[in-house]
Amino acid sequence: MCYYNTGRRQNASCFYFSVKDDFDMKTEMDLTVGKVPTTLLRFAFPLFIANLLQSLYNIVDMLVVGQIVGSTGVAAISNASTLVFIVNAICLGVTTGGTVLIAQYKGAGNKQGQKDAIGTIYALTGVLAIIITIAGLATYRHVFSLMNVPIESLKDARDYMLVILCGTIFVFGYNATCSILRGIGDSIRPLIFVGIATVINVILDCIFVGLLNMGTVGAAYATVISQGMSFVISVAYLKRQNFLFDFKVRSFAVHPPIAKSVLKISLPTAIQMAVVNLSHLIIAAMLNMYGVTIAAASGIGLKINTFAGMPCWAIGSAMTAMVGQNMGAGQIDRTKKIGTTGLKINLLVTLISVVFVQLFAGRLVMLFDTSDPTVISAGIEYLRICCFWNSLIYAIMYSFDSFAVGVGAAPLAMVDALLDSFFIRLPLCSALSSFTMLGFKGVYWGQALSPIIPALIGGAYYLFDNWKTKKLADSDIA
Repeated sequence: MCYYNTGRRQNASCFYFSVKDDFDMKTEMDLTVGKVPTTLLRFAFPLFIANLLQSLYNIVDMLVVGQIVGSTGVAAISNASTLVFIVNAICLGVTTGGTVLIAQYKGAGNKQGQKDAIGTIYALTGVLAIIITIAGLATYRHVFSLMNVPIESLKDARDYMLVILCGTIFVFGYNATCSILRGIGDSIRPLIFVGIATVINVILDCIFVGLLNMGTVGAAYATVISQGMSFVISVAYLKRQNFLFDFKVRSFAVHPPIAKSVLKISLPTAIQMAVVNLSHLIIAAMLNMYGVTIAAASGIGLKINTFAGMPCWAIGSAMTAMVGQNMGAGQIDRTKKIGTTGLKINLLVTLISVVFVQLFAGRLVMLFDTSDPTVISAGIEYLRICCFWNSLIYAIMYSFDSFAVGVGAAPLAMVDALLDSFFIRLPLCSALSSFTMLGFKGVYWGQALSPIIPALIGGAYYLFDNWKTKKLADSDIA
């Protein structure tokens, strides 16, 4: 799946007015004070809504295309989205390092450190966006061939991906802005910016795909234009406010010590997220072998399951920022309590999501495709398996991994991701689908059971307390 201490402590249940270098609006939270459950939920809720709205980009694309183009269009976007997720994962991984470092500077009350970190993050993400765009344009056709994308959907998938890749700079810029705001304790403005983008995307989808009959490529144009407008609006707005970063050209500079600290978190996290989504690409290739109907059904199931995971990811993102601020402030006992509380809340909200999906599985699938009973049946089967066992086990794994990233132990989360996505999931999916009578359902079961061992590893790290001595930028924090 986007993301300050002014020297005075206040009740964390209240936002406080900014002074001098800060904002005029009451959007900043001090995550080092107040009751942990209340503070965590207050910070996480806007993140949840923002994640929900951001996921609507692709959901709306699939809904509109599914109703107008049909299952071939859904399969095209589903396959293209797997590659898009890898690009987005690299972006989110890189910007997560910024969130953690800025949160630790924030907890220590170091404003200059925050400013230098912001400039470094923008510069790094800008360069990376250009590299990813060039690499993506050079390889996406070959990747689709390796994925065995159904021939009926191949052209639409290529057209969709070409447009999306050309808008990569907007995705990276927007997520850099959101990660910076999360690090300083602001989860309101990311919600506003993604809300603007979502409204624009829905309107343009209806115009391009519905009125102008542009098909899947119209949905891609709608997504890129909406993301670009959201990024431009967010930067223009922050420039008008008394933000601690001035957005002048000279300020977009890489500070080597800060870049090193950011990359200590960003590289393992980017690898982690890219690996997870690369495994989804391989899983999609496995399911494509069963034909366009199963490919479409699995894509629909994945989208619904992703939607159900939004609360889990919001809590995890809030945990990372909150843990970062408290580690920067040296509040070890409170940091540990954040881990326990975050895990309990994550299991509860995930259980609620799972129950909802199980009760309305058929109706949810039919939102995307009502014409093919095989697609509906296979989509329901996906949700019965993956949006139950996998969701609950994954909530445990993700909570501990989010905690680890917040304290600066991103390599642990990367190892968990490698185990979950490659060394366990892929062999299990292959074995269950090839050597049992389960067929494509074996792929579903492989995905459902793969997070068990990584969840145990993350829990062990949390319990053994080695994280208590970690600090991301050492003496530079204060």
